This record gives sequence, C-alpha cells and structure tokens, in this order.
Amino acid sequence: MAKSRSSQHLHIVEQTLGRAAKEGLLHLMAEDFVANGRSVRVEDTDYVNFGSCSYLGLELDARIKAGTIDAVNRYGSQFASSRGYICTGLYGEAEALLGRVFNRPLILAPSLTLGHMSSIPVLVEDEDAVILDHQVHASVQMAVGPLRQRGVKVEMIRHNHMDMLESRIKKLQQTHKKVWYMADGIYSMYGDFAKLNELTELLNRYESFHLYIDDAHGSGWMGKYGAGFVHSQLPYHPRLFLTASLAKSFATAGGVLIFPDEESKKKVRCTGPTMNFSGPIQPPLLGAAIASIKIHLSPELPQLQKRLRERIAYFRLMATENKVPLFMDSASPIGFISVGDPEVAYNMGKRLKAAGYFTNIAIFPAVPYKNAGLRIAINNHLQFEDIKSLMDLIAEHLPQALAEENSSIEEVYEAFGMEIV
Repeated sequence: MAKSRSSQHLHIVEQTLGRAAKEGLLHLMAEDFVANGRSVRVEDTDYVNFGSCSYLGLELDARIKAGTIDAVNRYGSQFASSRGYICTGLYGEAEALLGRVFNRPLILAPSLTLGHMSSIPVLVEDEDAVILDHQVHASVQMAVGPLRQRGVKVEMIRHNHMDMLESRIKKLQQTHKKVWYMADGIYSMYGDFAKLNELTELLNRYESFHLYIDDAHGSGWMGKYGAGFVHSQLPYHPRLFLTASLAKSFATAGGVLIFPDEESKKKVRCTGPTMNFSGPIQPPLLGAAIASIKIHLSPELPQLQKRLRERIAYFRLMATENKVPLFMDSASPIGFISVGDPEVAYNMGKRLKAAGYFTNIAIFPAVPYKNAGLRIAINNHLQFEDIKSLMDLIAEHLPQALAEENSSIEEVYEAFGMEIV
C-alpha cells in the first residue's frame, strides 16, 4: 500500500533529523558544571557556542539570578494552579513592567508557542482566511492546525513575496471577512526581516487585511526598552497583532501577546485554550523576568544593544572578506551560511565541531530540503576573535565538504538563487 503524503513527509523528517543526531549534531546534552555563556561542553569537549539565542548575554547576569532566588525564597519552586483560577502576584508585576515596554494591552503567556495556541484560534473567525509565509515559525503553523479542522481557509505563499501576498488578498477578500497574514518579524532560520514598509502599505490599502507577527527573534536586542524590531519600525495599527518572546534576549521564559485593543486581549484571556488549561510560568522564572525587564527599561540597554550590533557587523564583514555564501546580508543576530544539500551540512557541522566550534545546522523540515545551511547565532558572550576564527574555518572547509559530497559552490548559489561573489 502506498504511503500517504503525510506519512512520507514524516519518514523524510525522521531520516534527516535522525542522521543529524547520529552524526552528533542534534539531540545533544550540555555537560557544563558551571556555564560561562561563551562555550558549551558536550561529551567532555568544550566548544565555542554559536548556537545560543541569548543575544544580549543576560542569562548569567547577577541581578537576574538574584531575582530568581528571591522569587524562590518568597514563593517556592512552583505555584500549582492554572492561571484561569489564580496566579502569583509576580504575574501582575511582570505584566505591568511589560506594559511600559510595549505600551499596549498584553498578556504574558507561559511560552510563545502556548500563546499562539491561545490567540490564533480565538482571533481568527470561521469566515476569515489565513495566509502563512513559507518560513513563519513552526509554532505559528502548529497553532493554525485547529483552524483547518474548523474549515477555515488556510494557504501558504513563498517567503517574503509581497506581490504574491497582495494578489491573494485581492482574491480572498471577495469571499472572506478578514484576510490574515502570519509572518515572523525576524525569521528564525535565515535571519532576514519582514518587509514592514510593504506590509504597512497593504494594511492601509485593504481594510480586510490583518497582520499577526511573531517577533520572538527581534525582541530585546532591538527597539526602545527592547520592544523589538516590529514595534520599533511599524507605527501602531489597529489591525496589527504582535507577539514577543522573553526566552531569548530577555534570558528568561514566557511569550508576550500584544493587542491593538483591550477587547481582543479580553477575548483571548477568557477563551484562549492554553490560558485556562495549561500551567503558568513558575515563580523562579517570573522573578528572573521581572529583573530582566527592569534591565531593559534602564539606561544600560542601549549599550548592551550596541555591543551586539558591533558583533553582528563584524560577522557580516568577516563573511564578505572570506567570500562565504551568507544567504541574507542581514543586520540580525542570525546568520545563515548556505551549503545546499543536507549531506554538506552534516559534513560541515562535524568539521566545525572537530575544530572546537558548535553551530546549529539548518536542515529539512526547518528549511527546504536542498536549502540546508549553517545557522550562526551571534550574542554578546562571543569575542571578536571567535567570530573571525569561525568564518576563517568555514571559508577553509566548505570547498572541501562540497567536494566530498559531490557538490560545488556553483550548485549552492543556484539552489538559493544567489549571485556568485
């Protein structure tokens, strides 16, 4: 009997990720007795860590650790109740501080994934249509699942293709009440940005058009008070629904759902499934969140952001000087080195590990099968010499890895639609 399309997809995913795990590139466990932020210890070996999305490097900050300890001393290790019934007062304090960051109605969810699962099925009505960017985060795509079960029209378009988006808006608005476009502010694999200028024009042009943007990777390191990429670039709009994360630059836990009005907030707070039927952020991490948000609200934040921007700029310079195939020359802390076939990604991941560097390999299903790469995360723990050494190594080893896997740099550029430099 022939396998279903879904079964075939799962088989390919299992093969691709299983191979990466077998090669020692996924499903690893850090063995550090005391973390230092810059390196990670795996199987008795220390690696310079280019896989951490703690962009501002705050997870070891003494004030955040003190906030965690204080919360444990005051409230214990957990508050064992659904927030639908009752929550610790730390929630109120954290949300009040976040209100100063975003200046909009908001809800602090246990994680951004759980936040999406509460907000998207509630905000999108049966008469609406949803358009997903091909690279929108998997957590958003998961939250859209219940919409399909309800019969809501859901479709996907090519990544960041605004002409295609407008064409679909024109078509769908004829038969649907609202047309939602769901995208990332900064995309988690390629590190490129949403096209906010074009999206703003579409918001102004089509009254049925609504935006739902996951700005997890733009939170903290960008914008006043760390409000993020989207909030810093896109003026308030009554049809923009924004989300942010505390699990990266803020160095704690939780997802922030930011609404254009109190009515939408109340609707999600009362009827969102995970608002009523999942556990809360526990006191230790709420204590950490409060301490972190206070740092973001302080005059110290611009200096932390500047420190990161300098490292990002240096990474881009090293990519250019080494003629490394950086897919998007983006000013984000995520760099994507194009390698093409998954086999080349496995090969490069092992080569870099052998040289003492840990990077994330980006393979299917996170990216298209033939668009694998090295996902490089830049953060404030890294030193400039770390960045230079890594880029020198990639420039040296990529031609060798391509040759071993019967590929070439020309094939890589062709697969990604890039011009050879």
